[in-house]
Amino acid sequence: MSAPAVVNEARAVLVGVDLGAGSSFDATLDELALLAESAGDTPVARLIARRKAPDAALFLGSGKADELKALVAESGGQCVIFDQALSPTQQRNLERHLGVEVLDRTGLILEIFAARAQSHEGKLQVELAQLQYLSNRLVRRWTHLERQRGGVGHRGGPGERQIELDRRMIGERIKSLKARLDKVKRQRGTQRRSRERAGTFRVSLIGYTNAGKSTLFNALVKARSYAADQLFATLDTTTRQLYLEDARRSVSLSDTVGFIRDLPHTLVKAFAATLQEAADADLLLHVVDASSPVLAEQMVEVERVLTEIDAAGIPQILVYNKLDQLDEEQRPRALVDLLELDGGRRVPRVFVSALRGPGLPELRALVSEALLADGGETGSPDAASSVPPAHDDTGASAEPPDHDPISASVLLQRHA
Repeated sequence: MSAPAVVNEARAVLVGVDLGAGSSFDATLDELALLAESAGDTPVARLIARRKAPDAALFLGSGKADELKALVAESGGQCVIFDQALSPTQQRNLERHLGVEVLDRTGLILEIFAARAQSHEGKLQVELAQLQYLSNRLVRRWTHLERQRGGVGHRGGPGERQIELDRRMIGERIKSLKARLDKVKRQRGTQRRSRERAGTFRVSLIGYTNAGKSTLFNALVKARSYAADQLFATLDTTTRQLYLEDARRSVSLSDTVGFIRDLPHTLVKAFAATLQEAADADLLLHVVDASSPVLAEQMVEVERVLTEIDAAGIPQILVYNKLDQLDEEQRPRALVDLLELDGGRRVPRVFVSALRGPGLPELRALVSEALLADGGETGSPDAASSVPPAHDDTGASAEPPDHDPISASVLLQRHA
């Protein structure tokens, strides 16, 4: 399966602002660069600024804004991407000052999600998040339009600004999308209750984006889900049956969307139906990139999102992936051990290489132990004697295509 192409490309200047203790800040901007590349852009320059608090008008201050303008001109930048969220006013002022498009971290992630969503449900979720993000930024999109006349024959009052018409249209569209997603949530609830009645043990892969979840999913269930060395390579939840020889029965294994630092709250809310797969799981396989220099911070971010979706108390197995990318002196003596997390909780940890194969038998054995400890009996009637065919558990594939008059992807199209 190939990933959808991202058609918008630009030379991007990356900007990060260190706001001191208590704020998330990546001094290297490496993750922002990966995000930009995932969106099809080419990072050409980087700028770091330090402030005690964001400037109300230009976020990074007038002096740094002038420095940034010179850097854009020198590097031939066509857009500027900030590693933090910008207010609509800051974004508008920066675009006027710099003379190029300005995008913040939230807008960039939304853009990637819009390009990668494949299922009908995923597209609905992304469009809802886009419209919620856009609704507060209309002021910078149509400021060139004058107030229109209203009434028959251009009489009968001053009419409405185009921005007001668009805001009302967006509000109606958001209401419609929420209704559709509520329907999807009910469908997923029906599917979950059906699995519960069948005694299905549910396992979900979760973890930071680009940790190798989809590669591990393919290795465990011999699926062909798209996997690539990029952020948010796959977005839609996919579910397959995983047969465990040690337990002589099957479990339901779901691959979910990856988490990331400062994941836009609108996306967490919009993807509630998808993330519910993790919240309703009996066991979470928390996939960690063992070769990442910031794996501890990434694990903390995943735990934060799990807490937000009420999934922090679900039993976990830590899967330290990309064992093949570790130097010889970094490799563990044993592939399986216990790791103590904050609060004294001890969880099983297994080192694997989803790409090469080491550690996969040990991971299967740990999942079998968790299944049997949960009450599953060896050789129970729902074993693999009746394994359903592989399928995408989207819950809304039969939904007809959408032909409403407004499209978030059009409104948010970059580099017009």
